Amino acid sequence: MRIVVDSPASPDVRPLLEAHWRFAAGHTEPDEVHALGVAELLDPSVTFFSGWSEGVPVAIGALKQIDETHYELKSMHSAAAARGRGYGRAMLQHLLTVARRRGASRVSLETGSTEPFAAALALYRSAGFEDCEPFADYAPDRGNSFLTLVLSEQPP
Repeated sequence: MRIVVDSPASPDVRPLLEAHWRFAAGHTEPDEVHALGVAELLDPSVTFFSGWSEGVPVAIGALKQIDETHYELKSMHSAAAARGRGYGRAMLQHLLTVARRRGASRVSLETGSTEPFAAALALYRSAGFEDCEPFADYAPDRGNSFLTLVLSEQPP
């Protein structure tokens, strides 16, 4: 998979981003959906990436800078037809590598806590993420999990 910095407004990746929104909205209470819209993903604090295989976008992900050493993973999603091929793991590793290069000491994320999010939670935990308290502007709620990874404890 080839991963590039991209625009969430690109017509090529827009269907994958819309699938991400539909998934989040379809499996999370309305007041607990934290998926970013295009305008939010275009914010200068966010870098949006797309992963391509055979000329087709198969995964997306973003890094949002919270402060000088803390980043958040956002908009991680793999195309339904491409799941199980390691694209999500490759995108996750890419985002962590970029965060390290930018001087991050910690990367955190928020995701759903219900059954539809089990594969995502398993992926993050297998990469070393651990449960944490809500961070940045998040408040505790029953439908979300908050995880963090201290990068200094991970090999570069």
